[in-house]
Amino acid sequence: ISEVTASWIPKIIKKRVCTTFVEDSFSNGALCQCGGEREAHGSVALGDYFSTAIVNRWDSAQHSSEYPTDAFGELQFTGASKRHSYFLRLSWDTPPSMVYTLMTAHWGLPLPNLVVSVVGGEGRTKVKTWVREVLRQGLVKASQSTGAWILTAGLREGVGRCVGEAVRDHATAASSVSLNKVVALGIAPWGLVDHRQQLVNPQGSFPAKYYVKNMSQDSCCLDNNYQAFLLVDDGSVGRRGGTEFRAKLEDYISHQRTGSGSINIPVLCMLISGEASMLERVDLSLKKSMPWLVLAGSGGLADFLSDVLDNLSSAPVVQSSGEGDVEAGPSVDLKDKVAERVKRHFPSEAESDKLVERALSIYQNRDFITIYHGEQEGPNDFDTVLLKALVGASKHRASADASPYNEELKLAVTWNRVDIAKSELFNGDIHWKYEDLEDSMTDALINDKPQFVRLFTENGLNILDYLTYGRLESLYRSVPDGTVLYHLLQRRLVERLGTSGPGTEMSLFEVARVLELLMGDICQPFYYDVLGLEQISSKRRALRHASKLLRGECLYREKRCLFPWASLFVWSVLQNRSEMATFFWEMTGESVLSALSGCKILRELSKLEAEAENKLSMKELAQKFENVAHDMFSSCYRSNESRSFTLLIRKSPVWGGTTCLQMGMGADARLFFSHDGVQSLLSQIWWGDMKRNTDVWKLLLTFFCPVLCYTNLISFRKQEDQHQGEEKPPKRPFIVSRWREFWFAPVTAFLGNVLMYFLFLLLFAYVLLVDFKPPPPSGPAITEYVLYFWVFTIVCEEIRETFFLGTMTMRQRIRVYIQDVWNNCDLTAIVLFIIGVICRMFTWSYGFGRDVLCVDYMVFTLRLIHIFAIHKQLGPKIIIVGKMMKDIFFFLFFLMVWLMAYGVANQALLYSYDPSLERIFRRVFYRPYLHIFGQIPVEEMDGRFWDMPCTDNVTLIQSGYEPCRTQYSNWLVVILLIVYLLVTNILLINLLIAMFSSTFSEVQANSDIYWKFQRYTLVVQYHSRPSLAPPFIILSHINLFIKRIIRKVPSIKIHHFVLQLRGKAANKLMTWETIQKEDFLTGQNTIQKSSDSERLKRMSMEYCSNALSWIVDTLAQGSTFKPPRPPPTSRGTNENMHASSQKQE
Repeated sequence: ISEVTASWIPKIIKKRVCTTFVEDSFSNGALCQCGGEREAHGSVALGDYFSTAIVNRWDSAQHSSEYPTDAFGELQFTGASKRHSYFLRLSWDTPPSMVYTLMTAHWGLPLPNLVVSVVGGEGRTKVKTWVREVLRQGLVKASQSTGAWILTAGLREGVGRCVGEAVRDHATAASSVSLNKVVALGIAPWGLVDHRQQLVNPQGSFPAKYYVKNMSQDSCCLDNNYQAFLLVDDGSVGRRGGTEFRAKLEDYISHQRTGSGSINIPVLCMLISGEASMLERVDLSLKKSMPWLVLAGSGGLADFLSDVLDNLSSAPVVQSSGEGDVEAGPSVDLKDKVAERVKRHFPSEAESDKLVERALSIYQNRDFITIYHGEQEGPNDFDTVLLKALVGASKHRASADASPYNEELKLAVTWNRVDIAKSELFNGDIHWKYEDLEDSMTDALINDKPQFVRLFTENGLNILDYLTYGRLESLYRSVPDGTVLYHLLQRRLVERLGTSGPGTEMSLFEVARVLELLMGDICQPFYYDVLGLEQISSKRRALRHASKLLRGECLYREKRCLFPWASLFVWSVLQNRSEMATFFWEMTGESVLSALSGCKILRELSKLEAEAENKLSMKELAQKFENVAHDMFSSCYRSNESRSFTLLIRKSPVWGGTTCLQMGMGADARLFFSHDGVQSLLSQIWWGDMKRNTDVWKLLLTFFCPVLCYTNLISFRKQEDQHQGEEKPPKRPFIVSRWREFWFAPVTAFLGNVLMYFLFLLLFAYVLLVDFKPPPPSGPAITEYVLYFWVFTIVCEEIRETFFLGTMTMRQRIRVYIQDVWNNCDLTAIVLFIIGVICRMFTWSYGFGRDVLCVDYMVFTLRLIHIFAIHKQLGPKIIIVGKMMKDIFFFLFFLMVWLMAYGVANQALLYSYDPSLERIFRRVFYRPYLHIFGQIPVEEMDGRFWDMPCTDNVTLIQSGYEPCRTQYSNWLVVILLIVYLLVTNILLINLLIAMFSSTFSEVQANSDIYWKFQRYTLVVQYHSRPSLAPPFIILSHINLFIKRIIRKVPSIKIHHFVLQLRGKAANKLMTWETIQKEDFLTGQNTIQKSSDSERLKRMSMEYCSNALSWIVDTLAQGSTFKPPRPPPTSRGTNENMHASSQKQE
């Protein structure tokens, strides 16, 4: 809060000043009944003799007036705390709504999930030890876990001081995340506060310096451990009171919503000790259905009420008519028993009859009171006591048709106490309906409480009924501001609306667009079928159609979500909620693909995240899901190899028609691809129907002599060896089938392409070196025309790969093609070839065309590197070379800095005038670069050996003559050369070597994983290629055109990588995968429990050995000596056992 924003406070918040002097008969006229001295009152107050004469008792409402408050702002306790507190002096009749808004909106206090108002225990009476423990270990600890406000008087005395110290200690011990969860709020009478004049400043204090001499003794000074103070002013001085405003504030807060907005803020009054005068306060709040928790044994009023309620609960109650409504009146016997207890507990009270009436009124509302025997029960389960006290009251407030346990469930969810919910609500005694759990489920989802989500789904909540598309939209609308997901959704919303709209405008269309951005072209867009956009490929048309749909009734929002668990999994992954996402992964089908999808989304999301901490957590969660996918598939592979292969290539209806292999490739899941099962499938596809142990020389021999494929030189798999994912081809004659088995294998296509590519490079080299004829009509030669045709067939194959493979749109295919590095290399080579051929056809550009073709030959030759990817040793080296190229760019940056610095200085020192740009470029850049490799022209650097003809004539130099060197700065040139060589040859070159070594070590350590990952791309590429290599591939293109376009014959080979399962086969595979997932999760839990058990066993053994050692040492010393060391304690062991048991739960 600042001075500018606080300028309005005195205009609406008032203080009270006594305006009528009512003489106190015990002070001989020196004091007013308000507690103030005669001199402190103004002339108006002293001059009203008539009012003074007829008034016997001072009343704040009649005898005080309101003025603008003069004490508000921030409070700094001098020498006690760096943290500032807030304070406000206000009249007792200030509207509580105004004060609550000030505290939450302007002071920034967090909205409470619970308010505990501690009543009693004021004054300088000593607080009992067990009451201190209840406050410290019970109240404050429970408040910290729920996010509560604790209301006390806020003074350094009695219970208020105990609460302040407990809040301070817990805040010190807690993490920074939970530091502000507990808010200690002091509500004290202004006239009772010591040194209150230090707070007075009509313009507000920012901050006010509040100095207290002795902080250790009890006093009526403000406690520095409180976050805020409301100083209630009724015009009196030195009086305890202010309870009326505090009661109104409690009642107002009880009708406000919690931070999550699911329930009203629960307010509980806690009575500790107390005087007889507080009976009225208790009675009035009970009539407003305010729950009370009474600490029996704390003394005073608390002991009286516990005695009455515990011992008189069985007394009969008769009906009697009173004023107004018919109320339950007490019997005479009950009244006598209450009167007897009033005399016993308050013997010095004169008006005992009024106390009896109040006590009987309280007795009639006893359902709102909970008695807590803290001395016997202990403070450990105090949070459960608080919950039961609140629920006990809410049961009596609830309507007849509402479930009595709904309030208790909502409180447990708000406090995030799943242990209480399990023990009290979901223990089998209560039959929960779907309607009872619906709101709490939404609350648990939005506020990231996965344990409650798990609890609800296990106890009757049907997710199919719960998750409609409308509710899914509302979940996305609840995404917190400032997250990367929120910004992405807002950006898509702006595209649809044209301007920034409110979060309520968010729809599934924005969600689908965000997922399309993250997933790329791996799968079909999500939720397009729901919005009726599945047939629309253009983004503009889809945007117009969605805008038109969303302006209408939006009937789709009432429909059930088709794949609820997967949708919730995506929702939680997009928000980087680890535990929630893990639970939804456990519940969703297609577990391997779901884990890979989560990995893909998180890795793409981490690239867009700006904050380093969030980016790191996203990457860690992505790696966790990749590990889960690897381990899960490993379990499937051990169970059934054939089905696990089908799992990898099964087309998923849940994830937009993609497969595990496609998703793994998109997610860069190298660990997943390194699995033996994935590699086994790739090897099987790579070798086709041939056995995997076939030697390469046999393939080459058969390639040049195709008749050998009909012999036993090459072994082929039997039909029953083929896994169930393959569709069996139609039966053909042996000659045809064996021919197809050999030539249709990807390995055969690979070998054919490699051999023909080498021939292509030989032909290209021959044309450039031997047979490159002049432009037409003299050329080109026949060999060059053959080369043109060969490149034409390569272009045809690139066009086929780009536009005639898969089911993606044209734009998606082009985007996927360009993303591949080797496709860019092909594209560059083809474009350069076309430019070179066109230029060489004309006399004026013949030389340039030949130069372009020479460079193009280099590009075509470098394309050979891609072939090495199939080799286990050479494959990772390609990745090493690629990463080293990035290192070279950094090296070249540093080198260019030094090279330019030295080159320019060296040229300027050697030659005073040289206008030739060619010589300047060579001497500034080229010559220093050659220095690195040892080519240093000493005769040019040192003038004594310079024997080259030169001139100092400016005219001759301008005409092109060599200028003479400058002699006098020769010594500086030599020094610069030494420094330059030292930096470049020793420092920078060694830096480059170190960078290369680091890159090599990093990739080489995971070379097997790298090789297996990149092998997939090569297998897919040659699997989809025709059997014949360029230039004969044109025959395959003609054959494919006839079969696919004219005869409409579908491809069988495509089922090797994408398999569409329907009906019974799909259900069987889904059931099998679900069983494997259950076994996998069971195994994980078993491993976790066994590791915990081993740890507990080890700690127990260690404790026992320490105990035995101590006993032996003690006995050895004899009975007359003291033990040499204290006995070992099991405290650490017990704490660890307790922590382990909580972890298992």
